[in-house]
Amino acid sequence: MTKKTVKKNKSSIQRRLIPTYIFLTIVSLISVFPLYWMITAATNTTVDVARGKIMFGSHFVENFTNLTRGNDLWGSLWNSFKYAGVQTIVALLVCSLAGFGFELYHDKMKDRLFSILLLAMMVPQVATMIPLFKMISKMKLLNTVWAFMLPAISTPFLIMMFRQNSRNFPVDVMEAARIDGLGEFQIFFRMYMPIQRSTYAAAAVITFMNAWNAYMWPKVVMTDNRAQTMPMLIANVANGYTVDYGMLMVGVLFCSLPTMIIFFILQKQFAEGITGAVK
Repeated sequence: MTKKTVKKNKSSIQRRLIPTYIFLTIVSLISVFPLYWMITAATNTTVDVARGKIMFGSHFVENFTNLTRGNDLWGSLWNSFKYAGVQTIVALLVCSLAGFGFELYHDKMKDRLFSILLLAMMVPQVATMIPLFKMISKMKLLNTVWAFMLPAISTPFLIMMFRQNSRNFPVDVMEAARIDGLGEFQIFFRMYMPIQRSTYAAAAVITFMNAWNAYMWPKVVMTDNRAQTMPMLIANVANGYTVDYGMLMVGVLFCSLPTMIIFFILQKQFAEGITGAVK
């Protein structure tokens, strides 16, 4: 095949892909537009936002000042970081231990227990909210980080995720480590965790985003305004008699930035963990 023929084939393929590129470009713009609108709305007044203005304005400082004047923005940010961070760390440890045990030490009884555990995914959260609230109230844990994270530190989805990815864990390496005198917890912390780092990254992104965006359960157990999270603060701003959309969008922007930053930092590891890649 001559160079001229190769170039001709490449150009024909590129021409056939033009409609695909146009379609993907349009879909990408539609997907990014809400984010762009949120940022521009944070710089405009309520009147401009209501009129549908999509260009940048000059009222960001004013909107930010109004938000911090009547609301505890920094306290809510700190609460969200504290609750989501602690929940992510504890959930990763508990769920990875469970997934590690279910897969590498499994038997028929453990498989039956895992099947029962998966049935818990079918139970809606609202069905367990009243019993959980009574438990948390009797333990006197309201308005604490424990009340926020205890119902979510062991989720069937994360356990299933770690169990599935544990199937790629080299069992021969674990047996060799036992011969060298390592205990089971040493194998877990010194060998399993480094090998499964992409799975941990994916689970960390999922857990942190779910914890950061949680609203219903924190609203039930966080009765003190000093313990409110960012979603609760935004809901309070939006529930006023007159809503200042510019101020509201500033709050939404501050609430969205941490999860976006974490996802962009861990997006490669997130993709590897979701597909079950092990290094």
